[in-house]
Amino acid sequence: MKSQIKQHRIIFCGAHAATTALSVIQELIKRNENGKYLLYWIGAKSPIEGKRLKGIEHTVFPGLGVTIHEILTGRIQRRFSVYTLPSLAKIPLGFVNALFLLLKIKPHVILSFGGYSAFPVVVMGRLMGVPVILHEQTVAVGLANKFSSFFVNTVAIAREESRNFFPKDKTLLVGNPLMSQIVLLPPKSSKNKKATMFVTGGSRGSQQINNAMNQTLKQLLEKFVVLHQAGEVDYKKFKARQKDLGPNYYIYSTIDPIKIPEFYKRADIVVGRAGANTVSEIIYLGIPSILIPIPWTRFDEQTKNAKMAEKLGVAKIITQDELNGELLFNEVVKLYQNWDTIVKKIDRKTADLDSKAAATLADLLEKQIHA
Repeated sequence: MKSQIKQHRIIFCGAHAATTALSVIQELIKRNENGKYLLYWIGAKSPIEGKRLKGIEHTVFPGLGVTIHEILTGRIQRRFSVYTLPSLAKIPLGFVNALFLLLKIKPHVILSFGGYSAFPVVVMGRLMGVPVILHEQTVAVGLANKFSSFFVNTVAIAREESRNFFPKDKTLLVGNPLMSQIVLLPPKSSKNKKATMFVTGGSRGSQQINNAMNQTLKQLLEKFVVLHQAGEVDYKKFKARQKDLGPNYYIYSTIDPIKIPEFYKRADIVVGRAGANTVSEIIYLGIPSILIPIPWTRFDEQTKNAKMAEKLGVAKIITQDELNGELLFNEVVKLYQNWDTIVKKIDRKTADLDSKAAATLADLLEKQIHA
C-alpha cells in the first residue's frame, strides 16, 4: 500500500502584490510533485476602497489551482473622504475574518506581501503559532508592513535600502521575484523593426496617464506603434477612437499578467507607473522607460522606486503634476532617439538577485514547513 502524501497548506496574502505572489506560486508549482502543496490567497474584496474592481488574482490564480478567499477589512486612509469612517469601522472585522479563515484552512506557513488586507492575517496567524514570512517589494516601507514586521519570523526584502526599517536579526535580502516568463526573456540589445511603445497604468489603468495619452495619441502614432493598456474605467473611451486612429493603435482594458512579457518583448519603450514590479521588470529587461510615480502614497514609495531606476540609467521620471501630452510626446521621442546609447549604459545590478528571488522565497517557505 502506498503511503499517503502529507499535504502542506500555504497562504499568500497582500493588498497590491498578486503579480509578485504569482512568481512564487509558479516556483512552488514546479516543485509540487504529487500535490504536496495546497495554495491559498487571501486578499481584500476590492483593492480600492469604494470601488468594485477585482484584482488579477481573481482571474489568474484559480487556473493555477490557488483557492481564493476574500477578507472584509479596512485601512487608515491618508486623506479624509466619504469612505474614511466606513473603512476604519471595518478594521476590527478584518481580524475576525482572518481568524475564521485561518481556523478553516489551518495553514503550515503564511507568506505576506504586505498591505492593509494582509496585516490581520499576519497578526492572527502569528498568534495561532503559524510561521509567517513578510516580503517587502519597495525601497520604502508602509505602515502595515512596519507593524507586520514585529509579528513575523522572517522579513525578506527586495532592496538593501529598506533594511533599516526592519528588525535586523530577522531581515534577509532576497530580491524582487520575477515571473518565469520574464526571466526567460533576453535583455534588450536592439530596437524592433517598427518603433513600439507600451503604455500601462498598472492592472487597473491610470486616468492621469490616459489623459496625457488622449492629448498626444495622434502625434505618437505618426512615429510609433502604441500598445495601450487603459484599464476598465477609460477603456471604452479609447476603444471608440481606435478605428479613426488607425492600425498602429492597440487598446486593452486589462492584460493577463502572464502575457505581460509578450508586451515587453514587443516594446522599445515603456511608459507607466513606478510600482515595484514594473521597475524590477524594466531593469531586468533593460527597457528604456518613462515613469510617472503615483504621488499620493504615504511614504512616496513609487518616487523612490523611480529614482532607483533613473540612477541605474533605465528610466526618465515625469512627475504627475507636470505630466501632459506635449511633454510626454517630447520625452518619448527623445528616449527613442537616444535608445542605443541608453541601452548600453543601463546598470542591471539587481537582475541576478531578482531572477533568483522566487526560488529563494520558495526555499524559505519549505524551510519553515519542515522546521
